[in-house]
Amino acid sequence: MTIHIIEISPQHLPEYKAIPSRFEVRSVFQPELMDGGLGGICLCEVAAEPPYVKDYDSYGELPTDWPKQFDVSNWGFFLALANNYPVGAAAVAFGTTGVFMLENRRDLSVLWDIRVRPEARGVGIPLFRYAAEWSRKRGCQQMKIETQNVNVPACRFYRRMGAQLGEIRRFGYAAVPAVAREVMLCWYLDL
Repeated sequence: MTIHIIEISPQHLPEYKAIPSRFEVRSVFQPELMDGGLGGICLCEVAAEPPYVKDYDSYGELPTDWPKQFDVSNWGFFLALANNYPVGAAAVAFGTTGVFMLENRRDLSVLWDIRVRPEARGVGIPLFRYAAEWSRKRGCQQMKIETQNVNVPACRFYRRMGAQLGEIRRFGYAAVPAVAREVMLCWYLDL
């Protein structure tokens, strides 16, 4: 399959949104504190009983909402096309006031979202690389990626792509009842 990645404007986010952002949770990385955390945190993979489907778009924040919530003038939106059919998409936030994940840094971008149709899983690699290169061209030294302990395949993917786990926030979603038990994992890719 030949993949072509294009940059799109916010007006094309309905096409972006049409790519599903869901996966089956079969296992989770359960944090185990060593000596109350002083000895570190071990992420131990355990089976999800029962397995379930997590759909990121079902939590209310859709790609078409991003321009209403943020000034996306510095963001990058990308579609991966196979035979002119969208099979993947990614969004990168950069230089945007009010985006907590950017840590008030001008040398940091955030891979805000990445999604790939189930039948095109390998498309994540060129999308990720495109997002990293887009960030490099804007002078970023790092790209940050947030995921959760329930997305074990994403964690493995980010590690394979060279990212390092920089934060384990056990209570990062405590104020969001639907995902309050999930653990926020933030990865950093040196660019």
